[in-house]
Amino acid sequence: MPTTKTIQSEPAREYRKDQFMVSTDRELIDLDVVYGFLTKCYWALGIPRDVVARSIDNSLCFGVYAEGKQIGFARVISDYATYAYIGDVFVLESFRGHGLGKWLMECIMQHPRLQGLRRWSLVTHDAHGLYAQFGFEPLKKPQNYMELHRPNVYQKAEA
Repeated sequence: MPTTKTIQSEPAREYRKDQFMVSTDRELIDLDVVYGFLTKCYWALGIPRDVVARSIDNSLCFGVYAEGKQIGFARVISDYATYAYIGDVFVLESFRGHGLGKWLMECIMQHPRLQGLRRWSLVTHDAHGLYAQFGFEPLKKPQNYMELHRPNVYQKAEA
């Protein structure tokens, strides 16, 4: 009978640039900041706090920090073998314009557990230029792509 090896959790990784830090340390994540941003953004409008917490628990998360305060976030959903989905990427508006989004993507793309994957994906409304710098491009065969999309699921859950 085949056996599988469970990947043990690895130590958190930190990346530093000037006064900024990107870390995968889940203990540093400020749920109030992440929830506060996501519940008001176009892709997760009205998302419940417990859903945000669950999504963090089940993802490889990257927090961006300045002077000990969280100012950005991204998470990766992956099997660490063939596929990764990047989601919930943001830098707080007051910290934009410092190249932090690009640096955050560099940290994600160089993470050791995410090397050698066959496919990466993400969905964006307005950041195509950022992601194109990392090789992302429109779907080559959109007719092969399928989705079940429920854009108002969080509003219905509140009703």
